Order: sequence, then structure tokens, then C-alpha cells
Amino acid sequence: MADPLIAVESLRKEFRQGFWMRRVLAVKGVSFQVERGDVFGFLGPNGAGKTTTIKMLTGLIHPTSGNARVFGEAIPSLRARARLGFLPENPYIYPYLTPWEFVELCARLSGLSSADARARTRKVLEQTGVAYAADRPARRLSKGMLQRTGLAAALVADPELLILDEPMSGLDPVGRKEVRDLIIDERSRGKTIFFSTHILSDVEALCDRVTILRLGEVVVSGKLSELLKREVRRTDVTVLNAPSELLERWQSEGHSVRRLTDCAVVEIEGEAKVPEVLRAALDASVRVREVTPRHETLEDLFVREAIAQRPD
Repeated sequence: MADPLIAVESLRKEFRQGFWMRRVLAVKGVSFQVERGDVFGFLGPNGAGKTTTIKMLTGLIHPTSGNARVFGEAIPSLRARARLGFLPENPYIYPYLTPWEFVELCARLSGLSSADARARTRKVLEQTGVAYAADRPARRLSKGMLQRTGLAAALVADPELLILDEPMSGLDPVGRKEVRDLIIDERSRGKTIFFSTHILSDVEALCDRVTILRLGEVVVSGKLSELLKREVRRTDVTVLNAPSELLERWQSEGHSVRRLTDCAVVEIEGEAKVPEVLRAALDASVRVREVTPRHETLEDLFVREAIAQRPD
């Protein structure tokens, strides 16, 4: 079996803060792996240690203890760093440079020749939707456009691994979709994508594996398909023009009923009692609009493991 592209074992980071140099343990022995070709979601509430871990993986800060390997190289490693593209949470674009100038500069710093740098810059600016503003000074760009420029800089050297810290930050719905499509396209080309985000629906749609942190520790890690419980947790039956007596009867039987403007939604725990509710609706000549089984979502898992168990 091939070695993982990223292997993290007992990684720990301690900071000293304030006048008294108080010790703050930001990352507490984190361990996880990222396989080649995967889209990997790195999750956790604010302050969980995600960005600190990413900074250690990219060599921006040194771990206090533990070890990690990227492309088989112990961090920090210049050889590994040359093979990855990094989008920080708050990318800094020199305000007096245009997107074209900044991205081309990043390409040259990555070792591309002048001609290759120009060609790649043109391609990634088009790919990220910045080409139409490529000649504007960065100080005149919106937050979303700065985010796209930072993403273009991460892509310009055509890296094997993309590490993206909050890549959807500042983007409108169209921008989010474009970044999702870009991630899918890069994955189809054999790239590995490691990204942190608070937009759980994007993670659920894109990721093969996830790791969830809470207060600097891993609380969940593994394949998304194995972590989410696939049994039906709840079934929603939407009915039209149901008489009040029938809705009250369903409530008395223990079902939750939400009355909306033109319909009502009967929420049934599990799915065993669905035929019973449908039969009652049909007997009363009530039209059933839809029956929707509800499975556990990543948001359910995240709230249960990363938020609900946090100490007060």
C-alpha cells in the first residue's frame, strides 16, 4: 500500500503569551493521514487549532513536539514545500501590485521560467475568474477578488498538493460554486486537496475523508462515508390541505407537525410509522406532496462532536 501523502503523528504546538509568558497549548497531540488523490476536509470550530496545524505543515511555524511528513519529507522541508500550493486564511496581496503582477511574481519565486510564468499566470487568472481585473491594483479589489487572486497564486506552479485554509471566505454563491468546481477539476487531474472550511455542505459534497478538531485535539477522523450514520433518522411527510383534526391526531401519536402557509410537514422518527401516516392521509383524501427520509448530515456530526461536547 502506498504511503500517505501527509502523515501527522502526535503533533503539538505550545505558544507563550502575554507579559508573564503564559503557556497556551494550541494543538494537543494531533494525528491523522491524507491519502494521495483525496479531497480531505479539516474541520473544527474557531480556536480548534486548524490554522496552527496548517502553518506547521507548511513550515511557517515549528511544532513543539511530534512529527509530520509531507511527500515523505519531515517538516519543515523545502523539497516538500516546492511541491505544494498554499492559500492562507487571509492572503496578503501587495496593494500596489495587480493580480497579474502578483501571481506572476509567485510563479517566478516557484522557479518557473519567464515564459512559463506568463503562460501559467494567464491560465490560473482565467481559471479563478480574476482575468477581467488582472490589471487593477490590488487595493481596488474586493475581498472576494483578493481571495481569488490568492487562490490563483496557490495554483500557478501546478502543485501536486493544494492546502487551502478557508478558500470560500469572502466569496459569493457563484464564487463558491466556481471554487468547488475547481477542486473537483484539480482532483480529476490527480491532485490532492487539503482544505479547511466552515461551510460543511461543501465538505460533505466534496470530501473523501475528514478530520474534526476540538480544542486542539482530534475528535473524529476517517472516511466520510463511514462516519455518517446512513440509517434514516427522521422522515418528513408533506401534506396539502390536511384537516386540523388529522394534524392533531398525528401530534397526539407523538409526531411533530409543522404548519406552513400552504401545507403541513409531519416529522416521523425513523421510518417504521410512515405507512401508518400515509394510510391515514389517503383515507382522509389528503394529498401527499412528498416523503423525504432524513439521514445524518456532516452538520449533525460536527455539532455532536465538535460543539455540543465543548466545556462551558
